[in-house]
Amino acid sequence: MLAFASAIVFGVSDYAGGRATRHASVFVVTLFAQAAAMVCVLVLLPVLGDPFPGGDDVWWSVGAGVASVCGGGAFYHALANGSMTVVAPFTAIVSALLPVGVGLTIGERPGALALGGVAVAVAAVALVGGALERHERPTSPRILVIAALAGVGFGLLFVCFDQTSEASGMWPLLIAQLISIPLVLAGAHLTGARLHLTGTTRWLAVVAGMFSAAAHIAYITATRDGLLTIVSVVASMYPASTVVLATVVDGERIHRTQAIGLTMAVAALALVAAG
Repeated sequence: MLAFASAIVFGVSDYAGGRATRHASVFVVTLFAQAAAMVCVLVLLPVLGDPFPGGDDVWWSVGAGVASVCGGGAFYHALANGSMTVVAPFTAIVSALLPVGVGLTIGERPGALALGGVAVAVAAVALVGGALERHERPTSPRILVIAALAGVGFGLLFVCFDQTSEASGMWPLLIAQLISIPLVLAGAHLTGARLHLTGTTRWLAVVAGMFSAAAHIAYITATRDGLLTIVSVVASMYPASTVVLATVVDGERIHRTQAIGLTMAVAALALVAAG
């Protein structure tokens, strides 16, 4: 349930961030979102009272920060140069399958029902993202490779956070942000983006950051109590809430296959829970 909550909140964050990037540079929106997320974590850390983590936890956290920036940068580039209905599900599927492979390699053995839920979840992500719908924009093989690299980045982010110890609390999230913010700032500088947001765009970026922080906290908590092979796949169903929000708020139409995908996402959650 924590992983599913993480997926829902991730989807809300993506929706808000996506709306903000319609009117401002991706790097600037990401910078504002990361800053808002960092404030949330800084408020939480004294409440938790966890000591600063040791060397291994720090290095895994650094890896998470680098993976986050690389995955996000590749993802937005692919979205800008290809069809969203191809790029989004393709990235999500790769980001789900990579942690499953890592989890099985390190010895995790989910039950048959849970593995069935994983398979259904991956199919649900593809359908919710509109993978079978008609695509108005062509997507070249090069963009598909970049989308796959984005999925690898997000998948490695899931793996890195999973490898941090429970004793490290939420410090890995702060360390990852301390690594990613300078990298995003460098990207904004290289592209000549003006570090300024106003009005609704600024608030959308802040909301995206706050929800992103909440989603990461839920994911980190879930992965420490559950199997990486299960938690990462359930968390990867984030496109579902993004699609629902786009339908309710923006009036976008849900295609039949997307509705089937949403139903399959619920079925996947039930299978995982039963397993």
